[in-house]
Amino acid sequence: MTSSRPLPRLLGRMVLPPLAAPALGLALTRLLRRIAARRPAILLRLGPHQQARFLIDVQDGPLLLLIEPGARRIAALPRRRPAPPHDAAIHGRLAAFLAMLHGAEDGDALFFSGELQIGGDTSAVLALRNALDDAELDLTEELAALAAAPFDGWLRRVSALAARRSGYALSRQEQMP
Repeated sequence: MTSSRPLPRLLGRMVLPPLAAPALGLALTRLLRRIAARRPAILLRLGPHQQARFLIDVQDGPLLLLIEPGARRIAALPRRRPAPPHDAAIHGRLAAFLAMLHGAEDGDALFFSGELQIGGDTSAVLALRNALDDAELDLTEELAALAAAPFDGWLRRVSALAARRSGYALSRQEQMP
């Protein structure tokens, strides 16, 4: 199972040092706004949960993510602080989040196996998961679209190499019937 692979502790500290939280939050907010503008159905699919505050706890990373879909904002917060107020939470390793997001593993299976745990408003978590499943997002492609040529191609190649070496689902792979 891809999701059981933890993020190497040293890598998490080198790539995402705690001082980078504000910059990461701004970059993720820009990405979220771009995705919401290109795919408004994601927010519509959340229904009454658009205003919910979702805490994403990537347990093998140095940061917590607070996502506010209605405001199209993501805050990256240092793990050493208490969790901010939130309506719903999902906890798990980065590999499990990426596998679910990119369709490499079934979200329900990840929840039932304990790879991902939920807290708070279960219906909000379910709405978020369903919205993301329906959207068939590909983070590599979304990031590449933000980059200017020739960096978009470089980003795709680096992502593919990183996926092969790490075993993480860094982009959506077409499923064979």
